[in-house]
Amino acid sequence: MTSTQTVDASAVTRALKNATTTASHAPSIHNTQPWRWRAHGDQLDLLLDESRTLAVADPDRRLAILSCGAALHHALISLAADGLHATVARLPEPTRPGHLATIRVDARMPVDPAAIRHLQTVGLRHTDRRTVSGTAVDADSLRSIAAAAESQQTQLHVLRPLQVLGLASATDHAQHVEADDPAWQAELDDWTGGTRPLGTGIPGTVIPREASPTMVPGRDFGRAGGMAIADTHDRAAVFAILYGPGDGVLDWLRAGEALSAGWLKATELGVCVVPMSSAIEVTVTRESVRHLLAGLGHPYLVLRFGVLDSDTAGPPRTPRLPTVQIVEQP
Repeated sequence: MTSTQTVDASAVTRALKNATTTASHAPSIHNTQPWRWRAHGDQLDLLLDESRTLAVADPDRRLAILSCGAALHHALISLAADGLHATVARLPEPTRPGHLATIRVDARMPVDPAAIRHLQTVGLRHTDRRTVSGTAVDADSLRSIAAAAESQQTQLHVLRPLQVLGLASATDHAQHVEADDPAWQAELDDWTGGTRPLGTGIPGTVIPREASPTMVPGRDFGRAGGMAIADTHDRAAVFAILYGPGDGVLDWLRAGEALSAGWLKATELGVCVVPMSSAIEVTVTRESVRHLLAGLGHPYLVLRFGVLDSDTAGPPRTPRLPTVQIVEQP
């Protein structure tokens, strides 16, 4: 139960600052971190930062908004771990589509042990594109990950072997479409490879040196990175589609919250996650992925689950923008 006790203003200010710092660790398309926060009193506004979106790969901003949803979920975890209850108004201003949510702290509450655990996991979660080991992801873990996603009003559909073949075909086609588009490649070059001194993008250290043997091709970054890849085939990988009934801004935002919830649960269970958006970025292949759902809903993102070799060190984490660049103060 929440408390009616008045929350000290300075405590709220500190908690909101902690929340934005935690939110900065959320996953985002090409590590663009397309969120901006506006702090005022006991509230945080979550805004879409158009300057860090992908005009070519993501023209309708679905993946940017999904990324913002993940940041929103991270922020709420931080507040719960600080013992604060918060209400969320999603899309509070219909005439301002870039205003995605408002969080308002309204009471104290007992610290949630699950929130503490999730907050610790935020610091561990990252994208590791290495080939998965031969150890299969157990069914109970997949059910727990799906339940975490479903708690955020978004579903997770695990693909059967024949459906994985369909996904592989769609992904391969999408990557060929992107490779043949100079504008697409130029945008990819802007956000990936090399060193990333400004705190955004995907550095070369986390990009594979070469394509790994896999049923579904991973992202083709158009360049070799510095991360070594095992030459074993990742037959034990599991592929799933994050999906829901609608295909609008609110659906994409909730999908991001579900991605955060599912990914944190997966990390706690020792399951690695790689988001795969290529087939979602191209309209025709997004429809192909939708057909794999057999009328269940609209696809938001493809996910690869697996178990990594625990004896091998993973790649470094991607850089993050300093908080002062993502938070507006009154």
